[in-house]
Amino acid sequence: MDSHEEDLLLERQLCFALSVASRSVVGAYKPVLAELGLTHPQYLVMLALWESSPRTVKDLSSSLMLEPATLSPLLKRLEAAGLLTRARSATDERALAVELTDDGVALRRRALAVPGTMMARLGLDREQAQALHGTMMALISSSSTGATVG
Repeated sequence: MDSHEEDLLLERQLCFALSVASRSVVGAYKPVLAELGLTHPQYLVMLALWESSPRTVKDLSSSLMLEPATLSPLLKRLEAAGLLTRARSATDERALAVELTDDGVALRRRALAVPGTMMARLGLDREQAQALHGTMMALISSSSTGATVG
């Protein structure tokens, strides 16, 4: 089999490796996040809000690279859990402001252990995790713009 033929082997497909890695890593997060009462998508929303709260739904949607229609049910569940509130923005009635509650702010302290726990579970040190993250962000950027990764 020549190298062009080998390019079609499943084991050589970047999309396959990324898909399996994504499912595997998110699966590894599941029991860790369950201790916080969060799913992985909810954890991502909380991370964005721990960085800055209040935020508009539009801003969260952009930061998380999620459509508002996908984000809305996550926000509703987090609001029902008492971790955030949703209300019309005081500065723009058209915008929905999302803000952490005291319980949502307090959950951050418990979540501080998640990154270290996950690095240990995945057998990565901080530098390896940062390098992998940089590579993934470059892939995200190039796949959304059509540019090449250097």
